[in-house]
Amino acid sequence: MSDPLQGTEFFRDPYETYARLRSAAPVQKLTTGSGAGRPSYLITGYAEAREAFADPRLSKDTARFFAGQPSRRDLHPAVSQSILATDPPEHTRLRRLVAKAFTTGAVERLRPYIDEYVDGLLDEWEPGGQADIVADLAVPLPVAVICQMLGVPETDGPRVRRWSSDLFAAGQPQQIDAASHALAGYMSELIATKREQPDNSLLHELITVRDGTDQLSESELVSLAVILLVAGHETTTNLIGNATLALLQQPEAAARLRAEPELLKTALDELLRFDAPAGIATFRYSTEALTLGGTEIPAGVPVLIAPGAANHDPAQFAEPDQLDLDRDARNHLSFGHGIHRCLGAPLARAEAEAALLALFTRFPALRLAVPAQQLQWRHTRLMRGLETLPIQL
Repeated sequence: MSDPLQGTEFFRDPYETYARLRSAAPVQKLTTGSGAGRPSYLITGYAEAREAFADPRLSKDTARFFAGQPSRRDLHPAVSQSILATDPPEHTRLRRLVAKAFTTGAVERLRPYIDEYVDGLLDEWEPGGQADIVADLAVPLPVAVICQMLGVPETDGPRVRRWSSDLFAAGQPQQIDAASHALAGYMSELIATKREQPDNSLLHELITVRDGTDQLSESELVSLAVILLVAGHETTTNLIGNATLALLQQPEAAARLRAEPELLKTALDELLRFDAPAGIATFRYSTEALTLGGTEIPAGVPVLIAPGAANHDPAQFAEPDQLDLDRDARNHLSFGHGIHRCLGAPLARAEAEAALLALFTRFPALRLAVPAQQLQWRHTRLMRGLETLPIQL
């Protein structure tokens, strides 16, 4: 099978493709651009995806997978050999070093800053005018928050965001590789600056761990900084944009949230399920042969888990293509599952709640400024997000 996870139509609406693939088999072999020419196995069924996320036979150690293979790529090791590409015990050690910064309690302490930043952004908007949800809210908010946490100067936010976006440019390997080097170079310089000018940022805490107890190598320190910076805003940007669009297209749901703002905490799970900010999870491969969803997967092949597809599996969620704010969607897979579940999920939720609540209460007449068919989606199979979302206030 040729790669079905490409093309403008897929990026605009992947769910028809996911449904067609799932109806054939919840786990199937296909040809994609991943895996150095090897066939890949795509998982679109919910039960199979949840099982795969927790299966230790599916490794994320990409360095081991590609060992000894010639490569035309030039990804910086800070990206190619990051915490996202490790298994226990390395993954456990690295995750433990940053986990405390993303606990529910730590995020709650950030809420005043988040709320104040959202209000400041929306204060710049003129009632009756126009704005772009992506450029004017969904991008600057999470970028500002993660930069605040890491101690990245706010003035560097725009170029950090540009490099981060380039990392997910489907079909543009040179652009991706260049962005990985730009981000790694930037974070190496910032680490050197913070060694000379200590502060109370998360990045300085990691530097202290590196220099004091030697729990981190220098390359691991740079890699953690890069991945926290990228992962700290990419998912949230897409979540805010996708959720806003879903609500704009379902005026009754938006009206309910205005009337019952307390509903948002639970409704956010349904918004995450309905249009997941990450369509396909990062790379895994089989360390031994296994059977999943009735399909035999040989050893040594890439395995792609598609939470965007799993969240629309009718075997798990009735009428999955309908947005239902009363649905219990807590078991969605938008943040993954198991030991690699998204570390920043509490932060992403807090930022999305603040943005959506302020947006729909302050601008009750909010509507799309262009037909939905004209909206441009990012050309990346990993991330599911809009390039722009123009709105009329």
